[in-house]
Amino acid sequence: MRIGELAARTGASVRSLRYYEEQGLLTSTRSTSGQRHYTAAETERVGFIQRMFAAGLTSRTIAELLPCVDSPGEDTSDAARERMLQERDRLTGHIAELIRTRDSLDELIAVNRAHRATLQAAR
Repeated sequence: MRIGELAARTGASVRSLRYYEEQGLLTSTRSTSGQRHYTAAETERVGFIQRMFAAGLTSRTIAELLPCVDSPGEDTSDAARERMLQERDRLTGHIAELIRTRDSLDELIAVNRAHRATLQAAR
């Protein structure tokens, strides 16, 4: 199938599919006129890639996880699990930092609220 049909089947944009290919996440064959052609198996692969992006993973991390899909086995499964745990830890740290930032903003909002109350009381 051509890129437009793959896009229609997966809901991914043509631009996204080209990006996936540039990043080595997706492969195609080329016709003599240079058009990309994909197999039906690429439909599932695009779905997998989309789920990985939705989980907050980068294209580099997704590329590290693809051997688990391409050559399933205990070793690749263990490596994929370890990599996903690392990413989860990274996200947990990021979430903690965002919570600290939000708490700081809440403090500033409280100071502003108190200042406004003082201004209104002075009227």
